[in-house]
Amino acid sequence: MEILLASLMMIWGNVTATHPDTNIEQLVQASLEAKNAIVQVTPAPTEVAVDPLAPINKKDPQKDAPVVKGIYVTAHSADGGRMEKLVKLMDDTALNAMVIDVKDDWGYVTWNTGNPELEAMGTTNKIIADMPKLMNTLTEHKIYPIARIVVFKDTVLAKKRPDLSFVNPDGTLWGNSKNPPDSFVNPYNKEVWDYNIAVAKEAVKAGFKEIQFDYVRFPEGFEKRADILKYTKDDRSRIDAVAQFVKYAREQIEPLGARVSVDIFGYAASVPAAEGIGQDFVKISENVDVISPMVYPSHYSEGWFGSKVPDAAPFATINGAMIDTNKKLAPIEKSGLKPVIRPWIQDFTASWVKGYIKYGKHEVEEQIRGLEANGIHEFLLWNANNNYTADVNY
Repeated sequence: MEILLASLMMIWGNVTATHPDTNIEQLVQASLEAKNAIVQVTPAPTEVAVDPLAPINKKDPQKDAPVVKGIYVTAHSADGGRMEKLVKLMDDTALNAMVIDVKDDWGYVTWNTGNPELEAMGTTNKIIADMPKLMNTLTEHKIYPIARIVVFKDTVLAKKRPDLSFVNPDGTLWGNSKNPPDSFVNPYNKEVWDYNIAVAKEAVKAGFKEIQFDYVRFPEGFEKRADILKYTKDDRSRIDAVAQFVKYAREQIEPLGARVSVDIFGYAASVPAAEGIGQDFVKISENVDVISPMVYPSHYSEGWFGSKVPDAAPFATINGAMIDTNKKLAPIEKSGLKPVIRPWIQDFTASWVKGYIKYGKHEVEEQIRGLEANGIHEFLLWNANNNYTADVNY
């Protein structure tokens, strides 16, 4: 008791030094209240899981871009005599954009970038002899320039660097069933990412306003051989690996002032996810400025959108595909993450399809009508040989 009293007197002396009106009774009462008080402990903040695929500061760097109505142009066409005819098509119609191969379907970089690291890769094939001249032509004719880069289908790089590709159990490079076979490089590999982004950055320096990535996926049917082939991988799903490449690419390219767009299978909008090839329509769309579903009627099989032969029903096929596309992207519209929808449509005759029809002015216009019926005003025309139908009302 004496010890307790002595302690209180000591405390009282310290307290009255700063609070002279305090008496001993108040000090004892305060001590008792402190003894019985419930200590309030501030809980540690709850950790919020960070979605590695969530876009950061996504802003369209080309807000003044035109409503794009474009055509596909090979590097050979861009550098050859056909270019004059294609430019005239632009001048004479409402078409206003060209998607030009700067890294083609084989994997060749199609012009001399002047980048020593890219040159050292040995993957350049100088098809476009004078890139500044080409860009001047596009500027003079008010043609919006889009650079097409074929990403993971890359036979050239796969042959040079099998370690970046997929290898058969016997040690040979994997290729698909085409003749000659195509090979793909590995979407899990960041070195592959950086290589393609380096090409993209050089294209932006050259004057392209948009980078369009094509073949942003694993090979078709990959799920059937994923456990047989030898390649580097990690714990990510194929869908996440592909989507993270797209996010990374946009973060690298957007600050340069160029848009990022991605070509994607049209049916990806109509199914939950194409897990085999690693394409998720929504996850990719969230991280691009423009999404270009390839909705060629000839690529849909019997029964799609109520048509026995979708190729022979261009309006119904495009209309159905766009209904699915809008529905698929509706959940991300309010968040401001919905990209511009700019589909690839068909300006070629698919003679290999049973029940096909010949495509011309009417068929192209029917596809455009299917787009317009769903509030979609941008499109790209595909013809592998760059022979486009005249007199179409675009």
